[in-house]
Amino acid sequence: MDIASVIGVVSGMGFVLGTILLGGSIMMFVNIPSILIVVGGTVAATMVAYPLSDVMGLVKSAMKVFIFKIQAPEEIINNLVETSNKARKGGLLSIEGDIQSTEDPYLAQALQMTVDGVKTADIAQIMQKKMSLTKKGLDTGSDMFSSMGAYAPAFGMIGTLIGLVQMLANLDDPSSIGPKMAVAMITTFYGAVMANLFFIPMSDKLSGRNEEEITNMSIIFEGIISIREGEHPKLMEDKLKIYLGDAKDGKGAKE
Repeated sequence: MDIASVIGVVSGMGFVLGTILLGGSIMMFVNIPSILIVVGGTVAATMVAYPLSDVMGLVKSAMKVFIFKIQAPEEIINNLVETSNKARKGGLLSIEGDIQSTEDPYLAQALQMTVDGVKTADIAQIMQKKMSLTKKGLDTGSDMFSSMGAYAPAFGMIGTLIGLVQMLANLDDPSSIGPKMAVAMITTFYGAVMANLFFIPMSDKLSGRNEEEITNMSIIFEGIISIREGEHPKLMEDKLKIYLGDAKDGKGAKE
């Protein structure tokens, strides 16, 4: 569970609701037609922009913002160094037993190709292709939330324009101008809150998550190539530890 994401959403909603309650009743900000045009319009635009299969995966992407578990890069490096030492002492066939105990399918496939004697160039090509496809899939969720962050305020403005048109069409009743103007502005409020408290921050968080996963895959890629080439485990470890600095810098920047 990502405590930061939970605290962020809860506190953000708390500040917005608290500000509303300090100025009056919360029912002043509840308008079903406005909700329908902002939420419905945002979903509709997203379905136009992306395949249905990607849209259906939005829930899974949203859950990843709050629930995310990934192996520490330090642990991956230690495991690769241990595997490298074993291969150096007993040959590549000696690491065959590690395949069954490996939970990461990307690493398991790479180890299997190594044990099977696949050429280094072929291993590299396959692993890079799989990494590229994985990155493309991971980026889809982040891109979709980023797009929704743009659609929501736009449909909020559309709702406001609809409200203004309806208001101007009934100027013969001055007493209704104020309430109708308030309703017209609520759609802009809904769009701004949805975009800036949910969609855009979720896109940013997913982008960071994706970088962590691709970093781990890059570590595995470099490690497997080193093992296949028979490099000294200490040299491999020094090369892989470069990623730790990048990972920490990225984490620090997000925090």
